[in-house]
Amino acid sequence: MKLNSAIYVGHVVHQRHRPKKHHLRYRVFSLLIDLDELPVLNDLKWFGHNRGALFSFRDADHGDGLPLRDWVNRQLASEGLGRAGRIRLLCYPRILGYVFNPLTVWFCDDAAGQPLATIYEVHNTFRERHSYVLPVGAEQAADKAFYVSPFIDMDCRYEFRLTPPGDKVRIAINETQDDQPLLYAAFTGDRHEMTNAMLMRLFVTHPLMTLKVTASIHFEALRLIAKGIRIRWHTDRKTQQHASPAQITEPQD
Repeated sequence: MKLNSAIYVGHVVHQRHRPKKHHLRYRVFSLLIDLDELPVLNDLKWFGHNRGALFSFRDADHGDGLPLRDWVNRQLASEGLGRAGRIRLLCYPRILGYVFNPLTVWFCDDAAGQPLATIYEVHNTFRERHSYVLPVGAEQAADKAFYVSPFIDMDCRYEFRLTPPGDKVRIAINETQDDQPLLYAAFTGDRHEMTNAMLMRLFVTHPLMTLKVTASIHFEALRLIAKGIRIRWHTDRKTQQHASPAQITEPQD
């Protein structure tokens, strides 16, 4: 049986434009998981759903404790959108039990299989999470509503650009401040079948990748400090679940 679920292998790129230029590029991979296929994926030797395995996916790493389909539909309803049919998410897996997902992207189709909405679920290093729920069909943009980086102010705006999962996937985010480019971030990956052989290959070629993600965040922070970028301390710690309609706005001319 050919699965909708897959593995995307590629690169994460960040390009900071100001006040000091800064560039990073790392080789990573992400899993595209169809929620309806989790029972089938759980039969793989090297992958586990809500259980220990070389690679695993745990429901508790996402959403708010509700069953994931219920959480997604509640997010959609909060923005006046209909219930989802097929739900897929692009994320890092746990590797040997550890994961940190800076961004999980949820692709939500309607009952007829047509794209309905995208949920951008953002995590920060304070174990907080926030979701931007954006309908498909218009330019996807939102005012920043959640503390992520200690080197970027809150008065910013995100513009999202997607190439939906196919032979390739691309997630690109342009962050602006005062209508000027501030940071460009993107993941581009090539599709591979999700098999035991591919999972073992990735364990060899990307050992402890999720630990490296966390280590790289701190390494790049040290580089920014060395360049003299001012730190913005996180003084209002609270978990927000989704952006309100007032925070999701169309781009201004």
